[in-house]
Amino acid sequence: MAAIESFSITPLAKVLKISMLGSTLLVAGQASALLIDRPITINDSQLPADYQIVDQGELTANGATTLDITMAVGSKLILNSTTVTGRFIGVQMTGGDATVNGSTISGSSQGMTIGQGQGSANPTKAQVFNSQITGGSFGVLVSPTAILYLENSNVSGTGLNSTGIATFGGNVSAVGSSISGTQNGFWFSNDPSTPGSGNGLLDLDSTRVEGLTGSAILVSQGATAQVNVKNGSTLAGANGTLLEVTNGSTANMSVDNSTLSGDVVVESGGTANLTLQNSASLTGRLENVASLAVNSQAQWVMVEDSQIGNLAMNGGTIKFGDPTAFYQLSVGSLSGSGTFVMDADFVTGQHDFLNVTGDATGNHTLLIGSSGADPVAESALQVVHTGGGTAQFSLLNGPVDLGTFSYDLLQRGNDWYLDTTSKVISPGTRSVLALFNTAPTVWYGELSTLRSRMGELRMDGGKAGGWIRTYGNKYNVSAASGVGYKQTQQGISFGADAPLPVGDGQWLIGLLGGYSKSDLDVQRGTTGDVDSYYVGAYTTWLDADSGYYVDAVLKFNRFQNDSKVQLSDGTRAKGDYKNNGVGASVEVGRHIKLDNDYFVEPYTQLSGVVIQGKDYDLDNGLSAEGDRTRSLLGKVGATVGRNFTMGNGKTVQPYVRAAYAHEFAKNNEVQVNNNVFNNDLSGSRGELGAGLAIQLADKLQAHVDLDYSNGDNIEQPWGANFGVRYSW
Repeated sequence: MAAIESFSITPLAKVLKISMLGSTLLVAGQASALLIDRPITINDSQLPADYQIVDQGELTANGATTLDITMAVGSKLILNSTTVTGRFIGVQMTGGDATVNGSTISGSSQGMTIGQGQGSANPTKAQVFNSQITGGSFGVLVSPTAILYLENSNVSGTGLNSTGIATFGGNVSAVGSSISGTQNGFWFSNDPSTPGSGNGLLDLDSTRVEGLTGSAILVSQGATAQVNVKNGSTLAGANGTLLEVTNGSTANMSVDNSTLSGDVVVESGGTANLTLQNSASLTGRLENVASLAVNSQAQWVMVEDSQIGNLAMNGGTIKFGDPTAFYQLSVGSLSGSGTFVMDADFVTGQHDFLNVTGDATGNHTLLIGSSGADPVAESALQVVHTGGGTAQFSLLNGPVDLGTFSYDLLQRGNDWYLDTTSKVISPGTRSVLALFNTAPTVWYGELSTLRSRMGELRMDGGKAGGWIRTYGNKYNVSAASGVGYKQTQQGISFGADAPLPVGDGQWLIGLLGGYSKSDLDVQRGTTGDVDSYYVGAYTTWLDADSGYYVDAVLKFNRFQNDSKVQLSDGTRAKGDYKNNGVGASVEVGRHIKLDNDYFVEPYTQLSGVVIQGKDYDLDNGLSAEGDRTRSLLGKVGATVGRNFTMGNGKTVQPYVRAAYAHEFAKNNEVQVNNNVFNNDLSGSRGELGAGLAIQLADKLQAHVDLDYSNGDNIEQPWGANFGVRYSW
């Protein structure tokens, strides 16, 4: 049988103590609060009640429902899946430790108050996990030296002009949580009863703080705040302000690996020191900020003209807004090393400007936006001024690409200018000139000589047949315009022919077709490619008695041209066009037999091609206009080799070749933004080659041909082709 004992704990509390089977249970009678002075556990079987936990008292609530809970120094509170509905304050701590897990706490004024434990060596501490705390005025109040830790929890102020969390010098840490108020999300202040107490800390990890009508964070009443925003945390203020500092307060904010958008506003007499680091990003206005540090790939994006007291750069970036918005950044002093992303418009004269009124030190780079438009006249735009010091400024990625030309940065005393007198051809122009210049080398790479196209025709006695060959060529081109590029070509050709019973010799007439792809390297990351599709007809005359031969080819091409331009500001421009070409080649030579199966084969070749002119634009606005491209190439050379009869109808014919070539066409004009360039590849070069023709069977031949050439404007480090011919 249970023993029931009644006793009075406080003048305002009356409880019944029930001992049953070794357990202890406190049940509310007609009392204002149940006094807890020892370890007590309650659950959902207890009616809602107020609890007062005193020194040495410990309340554990599992799935319970309670009213107000108050805690004294030395007390403990553990809430598991419990609902606390406070008439004024849900949980009021004047000391002790509280652990809240999976619970809901609310109060008409404050959801939770974490007070300063008077006379205790240990700070008042609350740890909240997977829970929700709401209050009409404040979600949580944190007094000086008190500690609040939130994890995966939500804290909000729900009444008019409320604040999510307010602290008078306590420490608040939040991980994976949210903090919001109808006015401000978080508020730092001094405790009026404890002057100088407002040295508060807010540490945010993957957490959002939001002021629904005001600022995300407010620092006022002379408080000193340390705010750490890290690992994807966000701040949001309905008034656009992330951090507001008033009434002579001080705020030190560090943003680490997080992206923020909004303003930092400091009232006169206040102080704010801001650090961005570890790829953090802030887009917004900085008003009256004393110091800014931008470190380790972090970035500040300006939205208006700004002033900073001291600016320290350590691997970070400051971007002067959008390309069409031109801002001035004024700083008292500059140190370290960093990058300033700026823009300049030579047409209107508008440009971003960095003004250091005091000393500047360190090495800094400017990344100035590229454009496809040319400056209207030669001029100089000042982009940096310093009051003195040893700072050096240079252009990231080299001269700035502005239309046809690129322009460098020039220093004059303590000022730096983007000067149009220091111009070189821009990557966009280089790509245009290279593409317009490439078609002739593409055409010749596909053509080659009769021997390298079809092997040794005499081996099959002039029979009808078909052939196929694959080939590759590498060209290093340096035109008279000063534009150099590298071209790598690979392709395939095929054809078929039949004899014609005409005259004394052996006539063949045939059709050919093929495809080649040429990749261009125009340096500095700028590339191009040309896809060439072609068909043609040819006729070949061979005279077995005298050894003379004539080979004529007529070829039509369809070129698909594409360029990708790497600009100095890190962006890419691109453009493409299609055009046609037609050309012809006549090769005349003689096969002269020598003793011991040696032979010599002098030949001459004259080739010409005309490529259709074309206008096209890059998508950054650069305009290109190419006239018809013409080429007239003459060659004189000789092939020397020997036939080896291997038996079983097999013949092997190794040979070497040397030739002299001359390009006669001198004037192939290209206009870029109405600036005229001459794509002149005229000049002479020498050619060397070696090959092997093999009669594998009565109807099957194979050949391999290797080439090298060098001379004015063009070098061919290597050329190779492999082909087979089948006679029927």
